[in-house]
Amino acid sequence: MGKRLFSLILSLLVLASLSCRAFAREMGAQQRPEDDPADMLPLHAYTLTGSVEVAGRQGVCAENACYWVSGSASLAKYDKNWNLLLKNEDPFRGYEREVNHIADIDVYENELYIGAEYFMDGVGKNIQIAVYDGDTLELKRSFPFAEESGQLECSGIAVDPDTKSVWMCSWVGEESGRYLYRYDLETGAYRGKVHLQMPPQWLQGIAYCDGWLYLTADDGNADDKEPDHLYRTRVPDDRSYCTVVLERTFDDVTRQGEIEGLTFDKETGSLLVLYNRGARIILGMPRGFYEGYDREISEVFVYSISAR
Repeated sequence: MGKRLFSLILSLLVLASLSCRAFAREMGAQQRPEDDPADMLPLHAYTLTGSVEVAGRQGVCAENACYWVSGSASLAKYDKNWNLLLKNEDPFRGYEREVNHIADIDVYENELYIGAEYFMDGVGKNIQIAVYDGDTLELKRSFPFAEESGQLECSGIAVDPDTKSVWMCSWVGEESGRYLYRYDLETGAYRGKVHLQMPPQWLQGIAYCDGWLYLTADDGNADDKEPDHLYRTRVPDDRSYCTVVLERTFDDVTRQGEIEGLTFDKETGSLLVLYNRGARIILGMPRGFYEGYDREISEVFVYSISAR
């Protein structure tokens, strides 16, 4: 090879290298923080430590020395040994708009935050954010959701005290199920919605923990014994979208059925997930039972959390 040709090739390689580095710098500057490769991996390892049958099929939350569980039309309070302390089987007193369904719940400063609605055969209406007294399980106040948000149903609610936000998710798919809906914790004002990138299907519960929002999705087919999943995302303050990543597959429950709400118990370092089994679910409602069952069983599965 001649020296001139060699010098020309060497010059072209240097220019290509500089161009690639400039391109890499530009792409790095544009890289979304939630797309950091480290964030695409599960944050924690979860080890099943036990389960307990509970009086409620929708949601669970924890604060201080108590657990609370929601049924579709009930609220129950437990101590940390799962002794039932109180139950409200008529929780819809005091509403101005008709409701018949409670979804996943959360608790903040001894107040229960509830997504209440009128739900029938996969369709929700009269959606409201309701706040209950954690001691009496009675309604304290409520405020309606923003109809302009496009939310068609509420399957879960979570309080984020760090940003003073209340988040709601929707089980109904298509546009409604592709967003998280944000309200102001102190005023109840609607603060907008966030588009889920790579959204899971059939969102059931939502919980906030250490800067992350965790989502359960009933995306496994119980007829085929497919497991449901836990997902994770975080919402940057300056963005209208967030990327969802898989956190865990629930292949260790008693029997595959319908996953519901979740919560984190920081006192014990545990993840709690509510699961229903035995009933066939059609359009979000129990319709008969699987072979070997004559009732639906609702259980909270408890997982210890450890760093990966």
